[in-house]
Amino acid sequence: MNPHSPRARSHTESASLQLAPRVGPVLLHLRRARNYSKQTVLKPHTEAQNQKMTSKKQSLLREASHQIIAGGSAGLVEICLMHPLDVVKTRFQIQRGKADPNSYKGLGDCFRTIFRTEGVYGFYKGILPPILAETPKRAVKFFTFEQYKKLLSFTPISPGMALSVAGLGSGLTEALVVNPFEVVKVSLQANRDSFKVQPSTFAQARTIINTGGFGLRGLNKGLTSTLGRHGVFNMIYFGFYFNVKDAIPASQDPRLEFMRKFAIGLVSGTVSSCVNIPFDVAKSRIQGPQPVPGEIKYRSCFQSMALVYREEGYLALYKGLIPKIMRLGPGGAVMLLVYEYVSGWLQKNW
Repeated sequence: MNPHSPRARSHTESASLQLAPRVGPVLLHLRRARNYSKQTVLKPHTEAQNQKMTSKKQSLLREASHQIIAGGSAGLVEICLMHPLDVVKTRFQIQRGKADPNSYKGLGDCFRTIFRTEGVYGFYKGILPPILAETPKRAVKFFTFEQYKKLLSFTPISPGMALSVAGLGSGLTEALVVNPFEVVKVSLQANRDSFKVQPSTFAQARTIINTGGFGLRGLNKGLTSTLGRHGVFNMIYFGFYFNVKDAIPASQDPRLEFMRKFAIGLVSGTVSSCVNIPFDVAKSRIQGPQPVPGEIKYRSCFQSMALVYREEGYLALYKGLIPKIMRLGPGGAVMLLVYEYVSGWLQKNW
C-alpha cells in the first residue's frame, strides 16, 4: 500500500486516535514520577546546604563577638590600671631639655609635682578618650590580628613570621582608629592646670577641630607617627608572645601557667616599648603644644625624629622610656592574659 495514499493516511490517523487514550496516562505517570524523585532527592540536599551555611554564619559571628568582647575587656582593664604612667610618660616626652622651665628632674619629681599641683586626678587627665577608644581599639587590634593570621595561613610564609606580619597589620589598622583619640588625649595630658579648671574632653576636641579641622593638621595630626608606633609595637608584641609561648612547655599547675604567660607578656611588652619609643616621642611632639604658639615646629614623623636628635641628642628619642616600660610591660601582660581568659570563658559558656 502506498503510504502517501488517502487510505493509508486515514489508517494511521485512526491508529493514533486509538493509542492516544493509552499513551496519555503513561506520560502523566512518568512526569509525576520524575517530579517526585526531584522533590525527594534535591529538597533534602538543598535544606542541608542551607542549614550548613546558616550554621557557618552563626559560628563566624560568634567567633567575631568573642574576639571583640575579649579585646574590649582587655583594653579597659589595662587603661584603668596603667593610665597614670601614661600621663607621666607624655610629660617627659613633650619637655624640651633642661632649658624648658617646666622640666622635671626625674621620675619621682614628676610624680610629686603632679600630685602637689594637680592633685590625684591629675594622673587621670585625658583618660576619657582612651576609655571611649579602648573597646573599638582593642577589638580592632585582636580581631584584625586573628583575621590577618587566617589569611596568612594560605601563604608560604612560615607560621612564626606570619604572627609578626599579622601583628604589623593589626597595629596599622588599630592606628587608623585610635589616632583622633590620641590627639585629644595628648593635648589634655600636656595641660598643667588643675584638673578642675582644664577643658573637658569634648571641649578640647571641638577646639582642635575648629583650629585645624579633621585632617593632618587637626584631629588626625601625627598619623604617620601613630602608624609607626602601633605597627612596630604589635609586630614585636604578638610575634614574640605567641612564638615564645609555643616554645616554652605549658604547666599543669594553674598558678605556674598564669606566671608563665604573665612573664612572656611582660617581656614582649617591654621589648616592644624599647623598639618603638622613637615613634612615640615624635608623635607626642607633633600632637602636643608647639614651642612657639602659632608656629609649627614638628611637622612629620621622621622630620621630628631628626630634629629631636639634632637639637637634644639621641637619648631624647628615648624620653619617657621608664614610665612607658612600667606601663606597657605589665600592661601588655595584663592585656594578653585578660584577652585569653575572657575569650576562653566565652567559648565555654557562649
